[in-house]
Amino acid sequence: MKSQDFTYAVSRIRMKETKLLSKKDIDRLISQKDYQSTIRLLSELSFGDDTLDKNQILSYEQNKLWALMGELVEDLSVFDVFRLQNDFHNLKVAVKSVYSDVSPYSMMISGGTLSSEKIYDCVRNRNFKDLGDVFCEVAEASLDTILKTGDGQLCDALIDKACLKAIFDLGEKTNEAVIKDYAELFVASSNIKIAVRGSKLNKPLEFFTKSLSFCNTLDTELLAKNAVKGFDEICTYLSQTKYKESVDYIRKSMSSFEKWCDDLLINGLKKQKYEPFTVGPLVAYILAKQNEIKAVRLILIGKQSGLDDTKISERIRELYV
Repeated sequence: MKSQDFTYAVSRIRMKETKLLSKKDIDRLISQKDYQSTIRLLSELSFGDDTLDKNQILSYEQNKLWALMGELVEDLSVFDVFRLQNDFHNLKVAVKSVYSDVSPYSMMISGGTLSSEKIYDCVRNRNFKDLGDVFCEVAEASLDTILKTGDGQLCDALIDKACLKAIFDLGEKTNEAVIKDYAELFVASSNIKIAVRGSKLNKPLEFFTKSLSFCNTLDTELLAKNAVKGFDEICTYLSQTKYKESVDYIRKSMSSFEKWCDDLLINGLKKQKYEPFTVGPLVAYILAKQNEIKAVRLILIGKQSGLDDTKISERIRELYV
């Protein structure tokens, strides 16, 4: 799409931004006495529907997001850096469902570049070429792996690395700086999470070389070698990179690090509000909406688990509005 084609879309997004949940709304949700009262308040705030359960509410909002984007732009491929994540999630579900001989659809999500039905049918019938170049090879490899070994974690690792590569490649190809920056941070932060979690499980070097995906802001070979040595060595390496501020959060917990990554993205995107002729405001809205959905998910899980309100608040990401 040409830059001027985004003008109408951005004007629509300006109105939609006013409907995003505010910090005051989030605080009200956290302060509700129980899960059901939180669901009712969400419905009053036009988020989801109080006749739905938690997972259905979150899916409902995801569907709304991508339906809106479909209305605003003729070619959704501009957002493939986000949509591919849904495809790879659905590929995981499809592969494991074929292995377990169960229906996948309750676990699949919308908003990908391919329909969930197509992904499942292609995997079930081993028509991998019909999935296209991005998915063909990893779909076949992951299905063969789980059928031969029964190792779901290894299957996930194969698909996760393919997802990271696909997202990085899209970031490298785009002329949109906001998408390029998002792709780089997404891949880099995913690599860090893989390294930290693998290190705590004493994974061998082979695991990290097979799981970490190339990006521009980390030396994945060095990250892998330090991950084998231990958690402290990972932190020492990261303190010498552009992610040095993340070390304190990583030492606290992975959820703190994930929150730091999300906040870094959302704060960086706030300037996109003032770019009316580019795709930037639409990208910012997508991430803001996804952040909102994450926040609601955390609140609902916390309410179901009887988690203290303070603990829930600590996990909520920075908001766009």
